[in-house]
Amino acid sequence: MRIRHIVPICVFVLCSTMATAQKITYSEPERDDYKTTEFEIIGRVSGNILVYKADRGEYHISVYDNAMQLKDRVKLDFLPKKLISVDFVNYQDKAFMIYQFQRRDAVYSFCGTVNGDGQFLTAPIMVDSTRIGNFSRENKIYSVEISEDKNRILVYKINQDKEDNHVFYTFLYDSSFNLVNNSRVSLPMEAKRQFLSNFNLNNEGDLIFTKLERTSNRDYIVNGNVVMKRAVIDSFEVYPFETKNLLLDEVKLKLNNPEKQALITSFYYKQKRGNVEGMYMLRLDCTNGSRLFERATAFTPQLKQSARGDASTAAAFNDYFIRKIVNTRNGGFLLTAEAYYTTSRTQPWNRWNYMYGGYGGYNPYYYSPYSPYYYNPYGWNDGQGTRYHYDNIAILAFDEQGELQYSNFVHKSQFDDGADLYLSYMLVNVGSELHFLFNELDRRQYVLSENTIGPDGKVNRKPTLRNLDKGFTWMPRYGKQISGRSVLIPCIYRNYICFAKIDF
Repeated sequence: MRIRHIVPICVFVLCSTMATAQKITYSEPERDDYKTTEFEIIGRVSGNILVYKADRGEYHISVYDNAMQLKDRVKLDFLPKKLISVDFVNYQDKAFMIYQFQRRDAVYSFCGTVNGDGQFLTAPIMVDSTRIGNFSRENKIYSVEISEDKNRILVYKINQDKEDNHVFYTFLYDSSFNLVNNSRVSLPMEAKRQFLSNFNLNNEGDLIFTKLERTSNRDYIVNGNVVMKRAVIDSFEVYPFETKNLLLDEVKLKLNNPEKQALITSFYYKQKRGNVEGMYMLRLDCTNGSRLFERATAFTPQLKQSARGDASTAAAFNDYFIRKIVNTRNGGFLLTAEAYYTTSRTQPWNRWNYMYGGYGGYNPYYYSPYSPYYYNPYGWNDGQGTRYHYDNIAILAFDEQGELQYSNFVHKSQFDDGADLYLSYMLVNVGSELHFLFNELDRRQYVLSENTIGPDGKVNRKPTLRNLDKGFTWMPRYGKQISGRSVLIPCIYRNYICFAKIDF
């Protein structure tokens, strides 16, 4: 089962508040929660903190109070033995559990409603089912997108039986899980090397995503489009990029719901196997599809010098990947990118293998967009002596026209052999500043460290967090922000999974 961890990012409010000391509260490790237990942090519901757990065909919801004391462990014995995927949408007094499973030659999508005590008071309802023929393995057919305000939920599947035409089946629901619209609509795929990515749902219920085309060896994006399907209209609107012969890297899409805009970002190259030269940006008005700006901004030698690490200045950004985009109140945005690469005795590092490989099994009939950032209890272990490196974080702030306002870096050097469970970082938005939480090695032990950045762009390195009990190893990038100033982060303690709540 592959469980996506979606970390919601609130609007970055540019104001100042007094810094407060962090408080860390741990849950007690539960007897059946081994390191291999898969989990999903649901969040706060009716004052309790809910965490879904799955292990060897058994499913539970652990209910914690605000002090992380276990109140109940609810067994979900109505679920099938083998689920394909699970998505949760939490509200103040309830959470929806949208799950899919295969039975014989069909895949089913269901939705159940859980209360703050982890109980399902009514029977789950079926969303849809799909005949898949004589496939014996698991098949992820359905995907789920949730609007930022959680007033719209979209369950959808994409039939790609024909290479030149993908057929979408969409089921749009409101926050009470009442059906708003369902549709069947076709999207032509003009080239074999085209693919779909960056699926987002805005607060109006419009599905917005990218249709991209890469080179024959899958290295670069050579053409791109923003595609929109309005909530109650059974057709697509397509808005092409005007890249002017640029070669694009991994493309990211970020919605700005208050302004009803969509932002496209990507690093760009001028030639094949060249160096990252700068940032491509496209901002669209989602109301009418008009371009607010489209530009390519080259990185200055000074910026490359600050970013280069062990690389040459020209190749300074070649190991960076865009991780997060945060909208700012002044209409601009802040982008973070992390330096990432691997070293191995058996095969060289290839940036493009990382971007376009390892996204889950291929289904010859149904396409499923998939994020590589799910919790894998074994890490990205390929058994070939791979060492994973996660280094500095670049912070780039742009104004409403895409002009670079300032840049800075969070300096870190992380590596581990065979798996990367404890590497990378978590970004926490508390309104007045952004917090970067990540592990650092100290006497062969991981210690959770914290850096912050405020509206002035200055990075502050905070003292080691208090109450970091020995024996707990944190997994920051799998954490979730559960309120304006609280996060829940999984930890490993003596080969068991538990959770730590940080209040800022």
